[in-house]
Parts: sequence; C-alpha cells; structure tokens
Amino acid sequence: MPHADRPAPLLRRVHPAVWPVSLGLLGLAGAVLLHLVDPNEPGNYPTCPWLLLTGTFCPGCGTMRAVALLTRLDPVGALGMNPLLVLLLPYLAFTYATWLAGSLRPRARPPRPAPVWFVWTLLAAFVVFWIARNLPWFSFLAPGTPLLPAW
Repeated sequence: MPHADRPAPLLRRVHPAVWPVSLGLLGLAGAVLLHLVDPNEPGNYPTCPWLLLTGTFCPGCGTMRAVALLTRLDPVGALGMNPLLVLLLPYLAFTYATWLAGSLRPRARPPRPAPVWFVWTLLAAFVVFWIARNLPWFSFLAPGTPLLPAW
C-alpha cells in the first residue's frame, strides 16, 4: 500500500460531523482568545502582512478587532472595524448551520452548489469593498472609523 493511500481509510471512518464541529470549536476558541487578549493593545498580535507591505487595508483588516467587539456585545463598534464582516455574519451563520445539520443528518443526494451569479456577486462585493475602503471618499469604511455618529 503506497504511503499516499494510508489516510483515505482513516478519513472514511471519521463521522461527517467531526469537521463542522471541529471548525466551530476552533472558532469559539479564537473568539474567547480575542475576548481575553485585546487586539487593540500593541504587541498582542502580529501586524497584518498586507498592511505592513502595502500600507493599504485589505478586506479583512479590522476583523480581529470586530470579533473582539462582538464578544463584548458591541455590534456598532464592530461595524466600524469591518462592516463587511458584520453584514456577512447572518450568511456565515446560516451556511455553518446548514453544513452542521447536513453532516448530522446526511441527505440522499448531495446539496446543490451556490448559484454562479451569487459566487460572482460575493467576489465582486469583496473587491469593491477592498478598493473603496482605501479611497479617500470612502474613508468611513477604514477600520476604526465610526460609521454611526456618537450620540
């Protein structure tokens, strides 16, 4: 038996729910870490490599601070750190719940993939957000800029 074929039988014996549950636990552990170790304090986490090399914000810039704020139940602050993440959270939660439910109760036929137009729209939204948050006219999309006025 070649070495490359050894993991295949092991992977077939693993219950399908192991993967979504493992990812969920990893995400929960990351959220707890961000809650306990503040990403706003310098030196706690490395600088974003894209920001360090180019001086511009990527679509993910501010995500760690946004998740840390969400763990403190501050959705408005999280919106100021990364509005795209906050807007995509309902979709991400629905997709994860669908994946978890599908792994616990497998279907007779495989699930349909997302429509092509949806994938292209999501990709276009990422690119537009990436470009817009680096333009001076859309500086309110930069991480740390409050989107709503402080009352």
